[in-house]
Amino acid sequence: MGTMEVNTSDGTDDLVETLSTAEKKVLLALDEHDGRASPDELMETTGLEQVKVMNASSWLQSKGLAAMEEDLESSYQVTEEGQRFLEEDLPEVQVLKLVMDGTNRFSELREQRDDLDIAIGWLMRKHWCTIDKSEGDKSLVPTEKGEKAVGEEQPEIVVLRQIANGETPDDPDMAETLVQRNALTENEEITRTVILSGEGRAVVEQGLEIREEIAQLSPEHIQSGAWKDAAFRKYDVKSFAPVLHPGKRHPLSRLIERVRRIFVEMGFQEITGGYVEPCFWDMDVLFIPQDHPARDMQDTFYCSRPAELPIDDELLENIKAVHETGGDTGSTGWRYDFDSEQARRVVLRTHTTVNTIRYLAEHPEPPAKVFSIGRVFRRETIDSTHLPEFYQIEGIVHEEQANFRQLIGLLTEFYRKLGFDNIRLRPAYYPYTEPSMDVEVRWHDRWMELGGSGIFRPEVTEPLGIREPVLAWGLGLERIAMELYGLHDIRQLYLSDIEWLRSAPML
Repeated sequence: MGTMEVNTSDGTDDLVETLSTAEKKVLLALDEHDGRASPDELMETTGLEQVKVMNASSWLQSKGLAAMEEDLESSYQVTEEGQRFLEEDLPEVQVLKLVMDGTNRFSELREQRDDLDIAIGWLMRKHWCTIDKSEGDKSLVPTEKGEKAVGEEQPEIVVLRQIANGETPDDPDMAETLVQRNALTENEEITRTVILSGEGRAVVEQGLEIREEIAQLSPEHIQSGAWKDAAFRKYDVKSFAPVLHPGKRHPLSRLIERVRRIFVEMGFQEITGGYVEPCFWDMDVLFIPQDHPARDMQDTFYCSRPAELPIDDELLENIKAVHETGGDTGSTGWRYDFDSEQARRVVLRTHTTVNTIRYLAEHPEPPAKVFSIGRVFRRETIDSTHLPEFYQIEGIVHEEQANFRQLIGLLTEFYRKLGFDNIRLRPAYYPYTEPSMDVEVRWHDRWMELGGSGIFRPEVTEPLGIREPVLAWGLGLERIAMELYGLHDIRQLYLSDIEWLRSAPML
């Protein structure tokens, strides 16, 4: 029965055509050295510079024709401190001998030893002595283990002598301890070996032709006409290429810019504000009662310096009347005694709504379409979806014909521009908006709340001289980021995870 021959050289031929001259020389040199050689040996055999040998070896490894093996070798050198140990013995041994001879009080030992504290530390660690505090002056008492150690050569001295004689230490762990004691210095050297693979050997056995090739066409080649008779190196489009990690902005910063761009495209103007505000602007103007749980110390960061900030007296009286009786708004208010001192207390802002309400107070005439992106602060328990410091997206629309349907359309369009299609709006309650709704998106098979919205109540707008409807919303930026970047834990946004930062998509 005849045999059938299978030609497997086509793939090898294609691979050979992609090899550079340096790669071919390294392959042939490895074959001469029985398949294993150091970079120095390859340099000597090929006549190439070290950088070319290493580059060629790396490319051969990526093509499966060779492998790079690295061995880390440590060597030690005795320091001046180590030499003193060899000549005088270890400090703990010297102190132990003094103790055995009757000089055991700390005061006496300190007169003879500048390194007493170091010696005592090692005596305690090795359980060679105990400290007697029964009398006024502390003293050292040798243990049975310590008495035995006095007449023995210590393993530290054995290792130091071996290294001083150019020998390899029998106890590497003790050598590391001596490095920590500054008795030795450690030098680490990486030894590299290039190994010819089975496929690489097959390529060599098939035969390699060393010829001059043009890898990159230059103006000189064209001007001289050398390109006409030259051999051009083929490009291997399947070969390994390193992943490049160019500099780029933090994923959260990129998302902030994207949100900013969306609102600007929708005709909004950006506003900013301060981190520190009186309770008056952060809560009272928004018709949040002074006994609301959000004002508790466990929920809000109160400042001690300054503890209070000034407020316009006339506006303060108007807001006080709204809280107590409803003022001129037609509301009955919250029916409690408003505390003006509480209104002056200073907090780290709990939401960026304070920015928009200040803007309305300064610009009571419509129309207005503004937004704000900034950090807010709350005493939240840190978990996978909550942080005590986070970003909030705030916005308002103030115009005569503003209505709830417009608010629904606006928020739906905003999230659509961000890439969210699965959105739902649910009725909600907030002290300063009516009607109110929450915005939720589908996230990992469950609905995640991303923010609240509504129309400012008359108790909020009328004391500021505003009669037209004001649409308002506050949205959590980090939760949007979790959905867009596919994160399960909000804390990952602030970790120094370089791999995630490099691989995060450019939104």
